[in-house]
Amino acid sequence: MPGNSWRTLDFGAAGFGRRGAAVLVIVLVVVLALLLRLTWVQLVKGPELSAMASEQRTAVITEPAHRGSIVDRNGQRLSYTMEARSLSVHPHLLDTYMQERHEMNPDTVAAPDQRIEEIAEGLPDLLNESDSQTDPDDADSGLDSSSGDGVRADDIRDKLTSDSTYEVLVRDVDPDVAEKVSEEFPEITVERQDIRQYPNGAVAQNVIGKISRDNEGQFGLELSQDSRLQGTNGSRTVDVGANGLAIPGSTRDRHPAVDGDAYELTLDLEAQTYIQQLVQQAKDRSGAESANAVVLDAKTGEVVAMATSDTINPQGDIDRQLAEGKVFGNRVVQDAYEPGSVAKVITAAAAIEEGKTTPDEVLQVPGSIDMSGVTVKDAWDHGVVPYTTTGVFGKSSNVGTLMLADRVGEESFWDYVQKFGIGQATDLGLPSETSGYVPDLSQWSGGTFANLPIGQGMSMSLLQMASIYQALANDGVRVTPSIIKSVTDAAGNDVPQDEPESVEVVSPETARTVVDMFRAVNQSDPTGVQQGTAPTAGIEGYQTSGKTGTAQQIDPETRAYSNSDYWITYAGIAPADDPRFVVAIMLDDPERGTDGSGGQSAAPLFRDITSWLLDHYNVPLSPEAAPRLTLEAQ
Repeated sequence: MPGNSWRTLDFGAAGFGRRGAAVLVIVLVVVLALLLRLTWVQLVKGPELSAMASEQRTAVITEPAHRGSIVDRNGQRLSYTMEARSLSVHPHLLDTYMQERHEMNPDTVAAPDQRIEEIAEGLPDLLNESDSQTDPDDADSGLDSSSGDGVRADDIRDKLTSDSTYEVLVRDVDPDVAEKVSEEFPEITVERQDIRQYPNGAVAQNVIGKISRDNEGQFGLELSQDSRLQGTNGSRTVDVGANGLAIPGSTRDRHPAVDGDAYELTLDLEAQTYIQQLVQQAKDRSGAESANAVVLDAKTGEVVAMATSDTINPQGDIDRQLAEGKVFGNRVVQDAYEPGSVAKVITAAAAIEEGKTTPDEVLQVPGSIDMSGVTVKDAWDHGVVPYTTTGVFGKSSNVGTLMLADRVGEESFWDYVQKFGIGQATDLGLPSETSGYVPDLSQWSGGTFANLPIGQGMSMSLLQMASIYQALANDGVRVTPSIIKSVTDAAGNDVPQDEPESVEVVSPETARTVVDMFRAVNQSDPTGVQQGTAPTAGIEGYQTSGKTGTAQQIDPETRAYSNSDYWITYAGIAPADDPRFVVAIMLDDPERGTDGSGGQSAAPLFRDITSWLLDHYNVPLSPEAAPRLTLEAQ
């Protein structure tokens, strides 16, 4: 028995030794694996993991630049940015944060569920209370959307309890109000928010445009000059703790924001406001689809006013305004149309410049004319009439105009069309500007020259039409229209602008002669014989010169000229003896005159606009009345 016991013990010791060796091997393998893993992590993967960890605990915070302001020629604000606040929360962190605050101060801080109710019910009340204490003088601050009237407790509660990582509770909050909210509800994050203000509402919106909530230009100058108005955002890098908040003192790599450029326009806000009102009234009284007007400085080509009807208010209820027929955009530069007889001034200038006629030459004008197989008539039936060249345009005779154009010739006429800028965008600096259309000389067919000299078969914008008359008012030199007067960077330095291009279209003598001839259009005569087509455009005490236009629109069904739908135009110069302003008007298919009278005339609107301008700028009366012009020889 003893012997057997020893053998058993020996066997057990041997087994234990083998098992121990196995365990030892395993331990060594594990230790070696850990050492290899540690070596790999530290030497091979270490730098990458370190970078990843750094990225996880750092954040780059954008510091937005202030958008540049836009003012008129007198420094009146048209568009600017004011600083406000938005109120936001991080719902996924909110419960933990509230619980920690409650545990630290159970007697003064409510539990999370109760605290959410306090915020949901209290925030609208706090905003309402702050609104009621606002100084009435601050009513135009533009921050009315911070009012608690638009904030509902149910909406706040839903956002506080959502599963999202970020929710905006209220936008456009006055900074002082936001500070009170932060003191009352530290759970709410207060963030800077820039609000674009348009203090004049719909006035000049067709020029200024608007921006989106993301501070991006959408229309007008806000769009075309967006990159320069925006400036360049800055940034800073911070470390972020486990609670998602920046660690104090960890800010580094700071790059300051560069604010956007500030723009001074050539617009006169007072003129724009008044003329925009007149244009809207003209549209309503005439029953037109739209009404539009532009005013240029006769010498510099600067845009003094540029008005369109039904202009939208960018700070109003956009959806409601769109439903009411209000529009974005700027028809003065974006829409092209056939000008009609208002463009006959090109033919007149070419004929005088080329020496093909004189103002007093008497032409025996028949009731119709054949041009390359196309028969063209005047708007009224008549036999042969002894119209002077002045009378051809004062009476707006298509036949007489084509007789003179035939003397000028196709190639020469084409040269003047180009010099007057037809078919060429003015590059004013506004988006979506049309070039208009005029067929190239190589594409002219037999009937082309029967249309172009009388303002048909080509199209132009209202701004291009005004530019034609500006050239004649400026001694024959067309200056490219401009609307940006100056640009200043964030440091107050002037940003150089390209000088407007100048083109000599006709000689000063020709320009003076044509302007004087077209005074006949506004001439009145009780007998009607020596009366022009727009005596109602005349202004007592001033000489005026201009031209009416009536152009048939295309019928969308027949694709032929309509006999009932027209573009009604007028372009004029005042004073004619010492030009100061060029005013161009276009009505889209009016039913009556712009003053509500019979006919389809734009002349009364020209008179009203120009009368106000001459008075507003204290332009002296003409030294003498315009001489009596002979339109029809006796």
